[in-house]
Amino acid sequence: MTKIAFACVGNAGRSQMATAFAERERDRRGFQIDIVTGGTDPAESVHDEVIEALQEKGITISDHSPRRITAEDGMDANYIVTMGCSVDQFRPNEWNGEHRVWSLNASETREQRDEIEQRVAHLFDEIEN
Repeated sequence: MTKIAFACVGNAGRSQMATAFAERERDRRGFQIDIVTGGTDPAESVHDEVIEALQEKGITISDHSPRRITAEDGMDANYIVTMGCSVDQFRPNEWNGEHRVWSLNASETREQRDEIEQRVAHLFDEIEN
């Protein structure tokens, strides 16, 4: 089974959005994909503006909480996508998957949301082919 790990610093914004879009994309396409998310320095809660921005897209994450990403999370991941953190902070030594760095062009939450949505769809297109 394919596994994707999404990570950022606080796991309160970008990686939460990526995970939400990936879960939606997985369900739409009927893929068997395991998705995990975490932060290198987790915040206390998901940002309110992120929850609101995803609600505008019909996605509810108000019950989600930031968590720490671990080497175990990445051990069997085919893809690790980082947004603002270093994969070296949690990547297992023997890991041989593909690392993607998503440097987002947008700084505003809704613009980031839209960019992440497109990037997730593109990643799923690659996995599908």
